[in-house]
Amino acid sequence: MPAIIHAEAYLVDLEVETVRTDAVQSFVKQETVFVEIRTDDGGTGTGYTYTIGTGGTAVLALLRDYLLPRLAGADARRVEAVWHDLFAATRATTVGAITSLALAAVDTALWDWRCRDAGQPLWVLAGGAKDRIPLYDTEGGWLHLTTEELISGAKASQAAGWPGVKLKIGRSPAEDAERLAAVRAAVGPGFDLMLDANQSLTPAEAVRRARLLEPSDPYWFEEPLPGDDIAGHQALAAAASIPIAVGESLYSVAQFREYLHRQAAGIVQVDVARIGGITPWLKVAHLAEAYNVPVCPHFLMELHVSLCCAVPNSRYLEHIPQLRAITRREIEVVDGHALAPMSAGLGIEWDRDAIDDRRVG
Repeated sequence: MPAIIHAEAYLVDLEVETVRTDAVQSFVKQETVFVEIRTDDGGTGTGYTYTIGTGGTAVLALLRDYLLPRLAGADARRVEAVWHDLFAATRATTVGAITSLALAAVDTALWDWRCRDAGQPLWVLAGGAKDRIPLYDTEGGWLHLTTEELISGAKASQAAGWPGVKLKIGRSPAEDAERLAAVRAAVGPGFDLMLDANQSLTPAEAVRRARLLEPSDPYWFEEPLPGDDIAGHQALAAAASIPIAVGESLYSVAQFREYLHRQAAGIVQVDVARIGGITPWLKVAHLAEAYNVPVCPHFLMELHVSLCCAVPNSRYLEHIPQLRAITRREIEVVDGHALAPMSAGLGIEWDRDAIDDRRVG
């Protein structure tokens, strides 16, 4: 058996590539926590997780103090067994963001090891449903941008062959509706416009806002309410014609099960870091497939491109580049689609020197 003989974790700070604002926050920086493992047969795996500005050292401490010591001697092939052992060892802090983020760093490292050991890319080993996935762009839709800038960004994406863009909302109801209508008029009816409220609304306001925005035919209405308000999302989904998208702020398979069972989400946006890794991500994707609901994951496009290509019910990949400073190549885009990487492992070519330059502590 290939036993884990070394596991380490470290923190890297990444500067933001562009100004990013939404209804509740600004993207300060990306705290990226890496985990590297090595087995007694010489195999290696690199995994990672992230926060958008706070909590990175807490994730790092959980890994170093509690989780990584449990990996010594573990069989690297038994990904499910390792995940459940670590989860069981953290019962006092589950379900929660810090624990899920820490689990994800280990789990993605194990999957990287597993894929390298098999000589296969992640998207093939995890299912191999398709070799490309449509992209939508978020970078041209931030809340601080003017209406003219939103239009310019959407038209540039459309000209490049991308099938959709995301627009942040969170100004006054009338202004949100006017900005969306202006972009719709500029791009025409055959271009997808996703909306994201970043959990900033009340249930009553979300219903009102949906009715104001419906004439512009949005593709989805993302995180209108706090993630733990399942009843509110259920009522909104029943009242609105726009599909309701949730998932980036959910941290367990059971939370997604409840949303799907109650028909409170029409789009699942499971985030591989926040759900606790590739192992539970795939379970959520297959659960959504059973409910005939598409998966459009949040952020982490460099990793999610492979997971989207692994499952049949993925619909869109979000384009927000954030790893270019520490990787040697970007995802490949052809005709508005991201292509599945063909290299063995997670499909990310890390720049080790750039990573070392940005280590914290």
